[in-house]
Amino acid sequence: MTSHTWKLLLILAVAIAALIYLINSRLRIHPFVALIVVSVATGVAAGEPVSKLIESIEDGAGGTLGDVGLTLALGAMLGRLLSDSGATDAIAHAILDRSTPRRLPWLVTAAAFVIGIPMFFEVGLIVLLPLIFSVARRLEDQGDTKGSPYVLLGVPAIAALSTLHGMLPPHPGPLTAMTGLHAELGLTLGVGIVCAIPTVVLAGPVYARWIAPRLPEVRPDAALVAQFTGAGRGTDDRPAALSTGPGAQSRTDVEPRAGLGIGLAVTAVLIPVGLMLLRTLAETVLDEGHALRSALTFVGEPLVAMLAGFLFALGVTLWRGNGTGEQTRTSMTDSLKSIAAILLIIGGGGAFKQVLQDSGIGDAIASAAKGAHLNVIVLGWLIALLLSLTTGSATVGIVSATGIVAPLVGTGGGLEASLLVVAIGAGSLGLNYVNHAGFWLVKESFGMDLTQATRTQTVVQTLVSVIGLGMALLLSVFA
Repeated sequence: MTSHTWKLLLILAVAIAALIYLINSRLRIHPFVALIVVSVATGVAAGEPVSKLIESIEDGAGGTLGDVGLTLALGAMLGRLLSDSGATDAIAHAILDRSTPRRLPWLVTAAAFVIGIPMFFEVGLIVLLPLIFSVARRLEDQGDTKGSPYVLLGVPAIAALSTLHGMLPPHPGPLTAMTGLHAELGLTLGVGIVCAIPTVVLAGPVYARWIAPRLPEVRPDAALVAQFTGAGRGTDDRPAALSTGPGAQSRTDVEPRAGLGIGLAVTAVLIPVGLMLLRTLAETVLDEGHALRSALTFVGEPLVAMLAGFLFALGVTLWRGNGTGEQTRTSMTDSLKSIAAILLIIGGGGAFKQVLQDSGIGDAIASAAKGAHLNVIVLGWLIALLLSLTTGSATVGIVSATGIVAPLVGTGGGLEASLLVVAIGAGSLGLNYVNHAGFWLVKESFGMDLTQATRTQTVVQTLVSVIGLGMALLLSVFA
C-alpha cells in the first residue's frame, strides 16, 4: 500500500460523501448534475489529465446509455403499447385471480428467475415493470397489503435478476470468469443453480415480506405508473375492485380495451426473452464463425431483441386498428417524456463509473485486496466486491478479479474453480450504490429517495452477494 494508493482510496470516500451530500442536503441538486460535478472533481483530484477526463465522462455516459438507454426507451414504448391496449391490466387480473397477496412475491420471483436467464438486470427489470406496477396498483387499491406493494413485488424481481446476472452463465461476466478459471460449463451451471435458488429466496420474497411494511410510503410517480399500467384510462375511470382471498372470484369494474390481448401481449414480452436465450445457447453450443451463431448473436443483442418485441406489438396494434397511427405516435412520444430524467441519471452514473476506472482508483482497490491473506474463494469475492463498488460495473469486477485470482487455482478446473466463478460473480453484486446505473434505474422507477433505494436495491444485492458467498463456501467442503 503506497501513499498514492491511500490517496486514491481517500478520494473515493470523499467523492461518495460529496455525492450523497449534494443530493440529500438542502441544496437538493438534481442527481444528474451532482454525478457530473462529482465525476469532474474526482478525476481532477486523482490526477487524471483534463483531456482524458472529458473523454472518460463522454465515454462513460455514452457507453452506459448505449447499453441501457436505447433499450430502456424501447421498453418504455413497448410498455405503453401494452398498457394502452389494457394487456398488462389483463395479465395482472389473471395473476391475481389465481393467487393471494401472500403468494404474489413468489410468482414474481419465478417470473424474474426465468426472464433473468438470458436478460441483463436492467433489461429484465424493464420487461417486468409493467406487470409489477399493474399488480401492485391493484393491491394498493385493495388495501390488503401491509406497507408498499411496489416494494413487496419489486424486491423479489431485483433479487432474482441480479443473482442470475452476476452468478450464472450464460451471462457475460460469469462466462468470462469460467473461461479464465478453466471451469467446466456443466458443473458451473449446476453449482450456480444450487447457490442461486436459496439466495434468491432469502434476498427476494423473504426480505420483501420484512422490508415492505417498513417502507409504506414508496410509490412510483403517478405518470410512470399510468404509462406502464394504463391506470385511470378505463371506460369509467374507476379503479378495479379485486377480491384476492382464497377461492374468491375476482372481477373488475373496468374491462380492458380491445387491443393486443393477453396471448399477444405475452408473446410481445417473450420475443426479446426468446431471442436473447437463443443467442446465449448459440454462443455456448456453436463454434465461433458459424453463420447461425453470428445471426443469433445479432438478433439476441438486447437492443435488437427489444426492438423486435416492440415492432411486433406495434404491428399487431396497428393491424387490429387500436387507434390511428398519429395517436400511436403521440402515445410513444409521451412514453419517452416520463423516462427522460431516468436516462440522464443513468448516463451520469456511467460517467462517474468511467472516471473512477480511468483515474486508477479501481487498480488501487485491487492492489490493496491482493495483499490480503484470505481463502481463495473469499479473496475472489472480496476483490470483485471492491472493484464493482469502485467502477460501478459488475462485469468489470468479475473480469478484473478473475485475472487476479486465476494464478491461484491453476488450470485443473474442478469444483473449486466453479465455486470461485460463483463467488466472484456474487462479489460483483454487493454494495450496489450510487455509481451503479442499476441503482438509479431502481431508485427513479420506484420513486424512492436515496435512503429507500439503499434499503432495497443496495441491501438486496448485498444480501445476494453475502448469501452467494456463504453457499459457495458451504459447497467448498466437498471440493
